[in-house]
Amino acid sequence: MNIKVAKKSEKKFKERYPLIQKEDLIDVPSSFSDEWVDFVDSKGQYIATGYLGKQNKGIGWLVSWQGSVDTAFLESLFLEAKNHRTIFEQDESTSAYRLFNGEGDGLGGLTIDRYDNFAVFSWYNETLYQKKIKIVQAFRKIFPEIEGAYEKIRFSSKSLPESQKLFGSDAPEPLLICENGVNYASYLNDGLMTGIFLDQKEVRGRLVEGIAAGKTVLNMFSYTGAFSVASAMGGAITTTSVDLAKRSLPKTKEQFEVNHIAVEDQKIVVMDVFDYFKYAIRKDLMYDVIVLDPPSFARNKKKVFSVAKNYGELVLDSIDILQDKGLLICSTNAANITLEKYKKMIIKALDEKRVHYKFKETYQLPSDFKINKHFEEGNYLKVFFIEIDKKSPMH
Repeated sequence: MNIKVAKKSEKKFKERYPLIQKEDLIDVPSSFSDEWVDFVDSKGQYIATGYLGKQNKGIGWLVSWQGSVDTAFLESLFLEAKNHRTIFEQDESTSAYRLFNGEGDGLGGLTIDRYDNFAVFSWYNETLYQKKIKIVQAFRKIFPEIEGAYEKIRFSSKSLPESQKLFGSDAPEPLLICENGVNYASYLNDGLMTGIFLDQKEVRGRLVEGIAAGKTVLNMFSYTGAFSVASAMGGAITTTSVDLAKRSLPKTKEQFEVNHIAVEDQKIVVMDVFDYFKYAIRKDLMYDVIVLDPPSFARNKKKVFSVAKNYGELVLDSIDILQDKGLLICSTNAANITLEKYKKMIIKALDEKRVHYKFKETYQLPSDFKINKHFEEGNYLKVFFIEIDKKSPMH
């Protein structure tokens, strides 16, 4: 089946841009075929092979510029992905990392993460999910060492569960994984989340190395407390983890316990982050390091939060409870905000507070989250380490 590409989009597709939007096609089919599709230019000349599938961004992906997508092609993608990650495979101190990063590894719509000897597949559209049998066969041929796998359905479906077993043996619960020598408890079949976001491994690595040694750390939107545990392992005096979700309390406790850190030396607070800022001011609480890693979008009874609109407020509120010469760790995974725009939002808030600041370190996705060089927006993670000096006058 051939699908014609709009004239204005021919060039970018010929240059290997992989994501297809509605406006890139002359006619968008009323229903999407489960088959691989050939995309052609206005003269009917072949551009690439890919597929159409409803997902939260775009309506499909280009996959091959050399013709058919068959078993051999899929196996070659997985083999190349495996070779790219040799350094992680050989690293004794890390047993969890991304094995296959969607369009970065040549197949948009699928990510695969490794948790020790288990894998977690995330499917982002139904079309690719229909091709599951062949994809999984190719994967198992290249990764025979993976003993079992689970899958997450990240597209809307009335009939499929969010999470289920995919193949092989059952993972223990919790499954203890190792990263930078720190243990984390993960649950591979508990909804869409596993208990840890693997894209933050380098940031946690800096905390383990001791950037917060001898300091007090406040971890906002703490989820299961991974940044807190990394800080404590790196010598932080005490950590405070704040999250609105009730389950964050037992989950965070567990992360400290699997590393033999006394939970009573740490604080775990179930509270709205914006309320906690007010509480900290009332109680004269100050921190040396504050980590701000909110979800891109969140809603509670009182407030809708989005990084694009509200991140600056977080920075403003943090300055009030940050010690002089403190460290602010600002992080977002919002793909719709560029690194430059994100930096500007932070600077605007810092300037408003009239503090002296220095951007010390910047992190984006680690190398296991392979990026497609023709698709820069795939590099969604943005993290800044900012040193704040409240006493010295602004220049």
